Amino acid sequence: MATHNATIERNDSGATLKLALGVTVLDILLTEDKPNDVKTVFNKLLEQLKSGVFDFNLSDEKEDLYHHICKEYITQLNSELKSTYKELQDNELLKTEE
Repeated sequence: MATHNATIERNDSGATLKLALGVTVLDILLTEDKPNDVKTVFNKLLEQLKSGVFDFNLSDEKEDLYHHICKEYITQLNSELKSTYKELQDNELLKTEE
């Protein structure tokens, strides 16, 4: 199972959780309520999941509210990714090598 990096970018205008999938970085704004943006990120994660199971590890040294929120978010996301991968596997929806 691959492990990808997650970081928090903090600046004056807010904070963003950054999920790195190789060269692709998916952003979740933590300071704005944009459920459609979160849905788009999750859909991209699902597309990637078809190629193999993976999870995220949060790399963040600053223990503030954003850190604790993201730590819990990553825990839940990893659980959902594993569960969804199993469902894809059970329903034979994963890419097969020929």
